Amino acid sequence: MIIHYLRVARRHLWQHWHVNLISLLGLAIGLASGLVIFLLVNYMFSFDRYHPHLDRSYWIVTDIKHETTQPTDAAPRPLADVLRRDYAFVESAVRLETFFGRTLSIPNGKRGWLKKFGEARVVCFTEPQYFEMFGVEWVSGNPKTALAAPNTIVLSERYARKYFDNAPAMGRILRLDNRTNLTVTGIVKNPPANTQLRYDAFVSYATIPVLEGPSALADWQGLQAMCFVRLREGTDPNLLRQRLPAIRRKYLSPKEASMFDYHVLPLAELNHQRSGMAPRPILYALIAVGILMVMAGCINFINLATARALKRAREVGVRKVMGSTRWQLIGQFMLETSLLVLLAMVVALLLTQLTLPLVNHTLANAADMLRPDLSIANVIQPRAIGWFLGLLVGVILLSGLYPALVLARFNPAKALTNQLTTRFVGRITVRQGLIWGQFVLMQFFILSVLVISTQLQFMQRVTWGFNRESIQVVFLPQRGIVPREPLREQWLRVPGVEVVTFGSDPPASPYNRPSAFSYHTATEPESFETRVRAIDDHYLSLFGLSLVAGRNVRPTDTTGHDVLVNETLVKQLGISSPNAVVGKSIRVKDTDRVIVGVVRDFRSGDLHQPVLPITLINDFPHSRVAMLRLNPAKASSAQRGIQQAWDKVLPDEVYHGEDLLTIMNHFTEIEYLLAGLVQALALVAIGLSCLGLYGLVTFLSEAKAKEIGVRRVLGARTEQLLWLLGREFGKLLGLGFLVAAPIGAWVLSGWLQQYAHRISVNGWLLAGTLILTGLITALTVSRQALKAARMNPVHYLKSE
Repeated sequence: MIIHYLRVARRHLWQHWHVNLISLLGLAIGLASGLVIFLLVNYMFSFDRYHPHLDRSYWIVTDIKHETTQPTDAAPRPLADVLRRDYAFVESAVRLETFFGRTLSIPNGKRGWLKKFGEARVVCFTEPQYFEMFGVEWVSGNPKTALAAPNTIVLSERYARKYFDNAPAMGRILRLDNRTNLTVTGIVKNPPANTQLRYDAFVSYATIPVLEGPSALADWQGLQAMCFVRLREGTDPNLLRQRLPAIRRKYLSPKEASMFDYHVLPLAELNHQRSGMAPRPILYALIAVGILMVMAGCINFINLATARALKRAREVGVRKVMGSTRWQLIGQFMLETSLLVLLAMVVALLLTQLTLPLVNHTLANAADMLRPDLSIANVIQPRAIGWFLGLLVGVILLSGLYPALVLARFNPAKALTNQLTTRFVGRITVRQGLIWGQFVLMQFFILSVLVISTQLQFMQRVTWGFNRESIQVVFLPQRGIVPREPLREQWLRVPGVEVVTFGSDPPASPYNRPSAFSYHTATEPESFETRVRAIDDHYLSLFGLSLVAGRNVRPTDTTGHDVLVNETLVKQLGISSPNAVVGKSIRVKDTDRVIVGVVRDFRSGDLHQPVLPITLINDFPHSRVAMLRLNPAKASSAQRGIQQAWDKVLPDEVYHGEDLLTIMNHFTEIEYLLAGLVQALALVAIGLSCLGLYGLVTFLSEAKAKEIGVRRVLGARTEQLLWLLGREFGKLLGLGFLVAAPIGAWVLSGWLQQYAHRISVNGWLLAGTLILTGLITALTVSRQALKAARMNPVHYLKSE
């Protein structure tokens, strides 16, 4: 019997291949969308879940309390050592500090180098306890002693090849910042893709006093280190929380202690709170979207299956007359459904595998620390195989059971005499409800695409208040004395370089931390804070910043005495005239200075923030970057000359330069990632809705077949018959809009609130959504509706 069922199923699938192909593609697209989303969410949820003793490992972070509370992911350097030494309930503690803007080079033995690398983010200072706490696998070396001494380094296999090619790395020498030699004392396995602690090189923490002096590890006010703690078995983590305030009061003065607050977070939350890539609410929302996509594919499958049910009425009648039971018929139709679902799953897996490289590339570009390697092989891993098999069984039951029950209940006498009507294949109101749900989903995504795209266009038109074009930003070495004036002289000799300035940041920067200050005779800090930029006397001319009062900073000011402020700072001080602040004193960065000028407002960060109070300090020695304005006609040739001048003045340092517009494009990376995700989901939702509409128009053609025939005989025109079919879709579209419009407007208005400069969800966007949905619906159903309206009425009435 099973062989017979398989033979019949194969014949049915082949004879009606066009309809089954539509069903298969609709289900495959829905399943592929769900698989991609579920694999992405599974990857995000797996971050840092593999560490040993995860249940009793914790991360200590600090809040800085000023005008507002500023959360950080760091702690004081001495904290881990104090916890290890003085508290018996602490089994282990480790600290680490990530590299930013440092150089590692391979010496050639002749006071030169063979290779040099600018390192950031994947190299850190840490202690031997790191490897045991985070379960790092060793290839060679002793994990307990490899980082015990100063001037030692442990490399991953990847970085050992990067630095030394295929030569043995153990015992080799690397030079840090052209100041200190580091000996390779260990090789470890490459870090996995699902960790935020993606370090490929580990420098011994004992090297820090060598570089910064013997008191470097005793600084309780600085927040340079990340601190991780593992408690002994059975220890209540509240015990650690209770001890931290006492530690703060012991090692800090009362005033300093009031400015800091330590918190204990489970290590399992490393990726989902202060330094995470994907907050849990976003992941839960993605899960909901994935479920909706799979259900939409199943709904289309059901609609098409029941719409074609009348075509199989005689087959069911013959089988029942020959003695088939209802459950045998259900088994046969469920077998056909299972074959179709399995084929759809194969297609879905293929579509998923074709999509995942794009997903991996997009995620890697969106976040520096993400190196996803998602593939279809993740489905067969122990963590995923359970939900994948559950998804497969659920889809078979959801897609096949209702159509099978409908087909199996046909009356054989009526089936053989063509007396079945559409009421035997399910109420149309149920089908309309399913299509209405798809209309709601489609219109929500169309509105989302329109709103996000319009907001991005609006952000592109916002005035920043300074020149951004043809400016090259060159990152200076973070250690040692930088010969700035020789660099400036060499760069100004390069054809195409017009102006050179040094500073801490461009006017708009992601590094926008607030600083307290006091104005004029005040002894206490002001009620608001300012953002500080270090500049020199060429900064204003390079960026086209204009003065509204006072003068520019002086090139002869070598003490950082001269300060410029912006108009917003003057207004928040309650002073109406910018001239009134010129010559007044200001205390910022723990130094008394003088306001010598007021600059016109400009934006200092991304467009989530309004224009903020800004203080520009003539602090030439603390400049972190050089900024060069280029002649647009000579920009490409000037790039080579800029690097050649760098290599001439700083031969031991790695050159790293970026165009300012490229840096500022990072401000909108998340928005463009979200826009791409929503556009992709909108296309899927539209495609699934179109398939659902095709199923409904097919069903309506069958349901209203005799009515169409009678109306045609009585003289109805084609357009009147089209209206008979089309009004059902117009009604569903309108009802869907009544739900999608308010929900979409509410959700998207909430999303827009994060921007200081934003659009509103207005009537034009809602009207555009309705018009686009109407056009898509009309294009989808027009062919089948025309076919039904133009059919010879004899075809509908011949059995009457």
